Amino acid sequence: MIKFSDEHVWVRVEGDSGTVGITVHAQDTLGDIVFVDLPAVGRVLAAGEVAGVVESVKAAADVHAPTSGTVTEVNETLRADPALANSEPLASGWFYKLRLSRPEELGALMDEAAYAKFSAEA
Repeated sequence: MIKFSDEHVWVRVEGDSGTVGITVHAQDTLGDIVFVDLPAVGRVLAAGEVAGVVESVKAAADVHAPTSGTVTEVNETLRADPALANSEPLASGWFYKLRLSRPEELGALMDEAAYAKFSAEA
């Protein structure tokens, strides 16, 4: 299952874990991404909290946690090659993984159809 936040962040949920990244819409808006700041492994995040930063040739933007949890892994490949967030934002361009602490928060996020409508209006 994949869910989307109104901050243009996605989370792919498998069991009690989630993989988090920015959406196609977000990377289109930002342009060529040149730097990512990822959260530390072990960091506890609350839904909506700033988890990291993405910088492009045009702008910098905060990456907000779509749901609460503890960071279990970060994408070191993305840190070395930030352009993956442009070329594969929903695949190898993921930012971090977390163990969900409040899975009920997923209900406040959008499914793919709702997000497509939301981002088309953004």
